[in-house]
Amino acid sequence: MTIPSKVNLNVPSIVSKAYYPMFNSRERYLVYKGSRGSGKSYAVAVKVIVDMMIHPYVNWLVTRQYATTQKDSTFATIRKVAHTLGVIDLFKFTKSPLEITYKATGQKVFFRGMDDPLKITSIQPVTGFICRRWCEEAYELKSLDAFDTVEESMRGELPDGGFYQTVITFNPWSDRHWLKHEFFDDKTKRNHSRAITTTYKDNDHLNADYVDSLKEMLVRNPNRARVAVLGEWGIAEGLVFDGLFEQRDFSYDEIAGLPKSVGLDFGFKHDPTAGEFIAVDQDNRIVYIYDEFYKQHLLTNQIAQELANHKAFGLPITADSAEQRMIVELSQQHRVPNIKPSGKGKDSVIQGIQYMQSYHFVVHPRVKGLMEEFNTYVYDKDKEGNWLNKPKDANNHAIDALRYALEKYMFVRAGKYMNYQERVSTLKNLGL
Repeated sequence: MTIPSKVNLNVPSIVSKAYYPMFNSRERYLVYKGSRGSGKSYAVAVKVIVDMMIHPYVNWLVTRQYATTQKDSTFATIRKVAHTLGVIDLFKFTKSPLEITYKATGQKVFFRGMDDPLKITSIQPVTGFICRRWCEEAYELKSLDAFDTVEESMRGELPDGGFYQTVITFNPWSDRHWLKHEFFDDKTKRNHSRAITTTYKDNDHLNADYVDSLKEMLVRNPNRARVAVLGEWGIAEGLVFDGLFEQRDFSYDEIAGLPKSVGLDFGFKHDPTAGEFIAVDQDNRIVYIYDEFYKQHLLTNQIAQELANHKAFGLPITADSAEQRMIVELSQQHRVPNIKPSGKGKDSVIQGIQYMQSYHFVVHPRVKGLMEEFNTYVYDKDKEGNWLNKPKDANNHAIDALRYALEKYMFVRAGKYMNYQERVSTLKNLGL
């Protein structure tokens, strides 16, 4: 093929002003925390393409905590950007290994997971240097030491005018994360770093319905909207499941022998319909959440299709009993098997939450809705600001679905939902 000598990339017309530092700053660290739809990942993908085409010494390392999440996120985004910019034919995209090659020079984009950072440090490009890094969804990163291990491997003398740079992007779900003190707090942040917060207002390419849904969240779920809409740090104080959940990549083989079930909570316009798929290790009190759908505007037939697509048929499905019509339609009209309504009764929600707090929850990286809710589901307060012993009824659609999925392991005896006194006795026996 023929490589054109010039390609016209008008960066100011492609990204908003909030992302100009990516293209005119030489700071060692550019750190973007932002809300949903802020366009930060798209902007970094533009930078990946532009930097490689402008600087023949540049190779990129793209890292996420879990390598399995790269193909459908960072890799796909960069490919989309290359197509949008009209330069896709100048690059080779391979999935095994997951790499992007600039055909003119052999420069590459390498994609790696952070589970073994020492393996990353051994990468040696044929052309140029690994001197750019994109650390995507950095909130997932479990270890500052692992982050620094990779950073320290990016060293060596570059050509005249060359520089090293790491771009970090994430949604700031908790103010406890090391990203805050490393890059945002004035007294502790690193030298040669620039921290920027972006929101949906920095993205000119969002449709009106999506923007309206974000604005609605500001009214309906202000705690969640702090992060998802305003890009502010989430506040961990008062989390209902504080210390009881973690995100981890696990294989289906790891949970193959465990009993499984599905919970279903219905929503539509403003609230998502949530389906949570779990495997329960009762001996060790561990719940593995291995799959999920979490979508708005789903009609009954679409919910049935989601259940089928996610292999719910054959598993016990417990659905919100407040929507009896939906359950009947799913069962009779759409032939969804093994679906039944959840149990209800005095204090059933609070009792269910208390029982859930006797488990540890391991959330697969593909399960995003529940993970967000775990990070924003808090106890309620009274008018004086004192904590109450009941959760706030918000940010809980996936959590409700999880509670329904767990119901058969908590408060069901001989196939029947326990009455109030039986549930109280069960909780006492657990020391709750």
